[in-house]
Amino acid sequence: MATPAKPARKSAPKPEPRVKEELCTLVLQGGGALGAYQAGVYEAMDAHGLRPHWVAGVSIGAINAAIIAGNPPERRVARLREFWDGVSSQLKFVDMPKSFGTEAREMLNESRAAMVAALGVPGFFTPRFLPAPFQTPGTRAALSYYDTAPLQHTLERLIDFDLINTTDPRHKVRLSVGAVNVTTGNFRYFDSTDPDRHGPIGPRHIMASGALPPGFPPIEIDGEFYWDGGLVSNTPLQYVIDQPRAHDMLVLQVDLFSARGRLPRNLGEVIEREKDIRFASRTRLNTDLVAAQQMLSAAAQRLAAKLPPKMADDPDLKELLNAGSPDAVTILHLIHRSKHYETQSKDYEFSRQSMLEHWAAGQGDVQTSLASPQWASRRRLPAGITVLDLTPPTKIHNHHKVAR
Repeated sequence: MATPAKPARKSAPKPEPRVKEELCTLVLQGGGALGAYQAGVYEAMDAHGLRPHWVAGVSIGAINAAIIAGNPPERRVARLREFWDGVSSQLKFVDMPKSFGTEAREMLNESRAAMVAALGVPGFFTPRFLPAPFQTPGTRAALSYYDTAPLQHTLERLIDFDLINTTDPRHKVRLSVGAVNVTTGNFRYFDSTDPDRHGPIGPRHIMASGALPPGFPPIEIDGEFYWDGGLVSNTPLQYVIDQPRAHDMLVLQVDLFSARGRLPRNLGEVIEREKDIRFASRTRLNTDLVAAQQMLSAAAQRLAAKLPPKMADDPDLKELLNAGSPDAVTILHLIHRSKHYETQSKDYEFSRQSMLEHWAAGQGDVQTSLASPQWASRRRLPAGITVLDLTPPTKIHNHHKVAR
């Protein structure tokens, strides 16, 4: 007698694609002169019609973020270009052909960085006439090597702060910038949606986010003094994910330092590699934390569905449900990957040649990412997080738990 065929095992149904609105958020890391990469990222985003609802930044990322949020869409790229053309205008007269080789370009970059250290950057910072060690202790001039007053004038010229602080949702792009309180060591965000805590966002909030010691002086806001947010966290990713939201979220995380790199060969490369690891590590940590929160949220949602209705108001259950979000999160990771001729001074080498290279690299990485089949086929899953790095080497990590 023939053995009856076993019925085919039914596979678990795949979740339906999300149709909810997706909140586009641009997250910009600190990194000085490398920030031109972020400007190139934004130009390519804009060309693809990908305009952010929210921009968050630290240090140079805060400056780029404020220029984006503080201008109407049709002016943003031009204003970014005006800023980066301005800060690179002092070192635009020497370009090194590729045929000269890596070592020659390294030497040129180092000489340019030395000029920046000696002369400052137009529209950004100038060296103090009397160096800080010779200033009267306790004065602001004794706290930094450079004066950032030129930056305030630049920000006032390029940014419409009334637009940043508007309450009209038709024209508002949310802006968040991070800084560190000098006396308490606490990290603080200045957010355009929360003016009751700090008043309207102005140039000094942006300057505070980029006040990196000992180069730049602390910035006073409401009687407190602030330094560069990168001292605590060089990326606002965790802050962005932790905020309440009613939509799925697409985060473009733009990093200026790569966590991955080659083994150093000399002390100069040791300094560069140490800087890369120090400023990139928080991004990796925050991404892992977000993934853990989302998986916990998914588990809590499944548990809540199994419990009797009388448990709905249980405070412990509510605490679990609030640990993450039921909405989907997609993080498109864009990382500036240094060329072999870029050295430990790459974050203060403000030459026109390097600026244009960084800008073009940002554009290219966005174009490569959005053209990837993995981008086109991405799925938004409830209480899930998908992290995409679609520039070479291409990687994709899915950290979602599908609701059963």
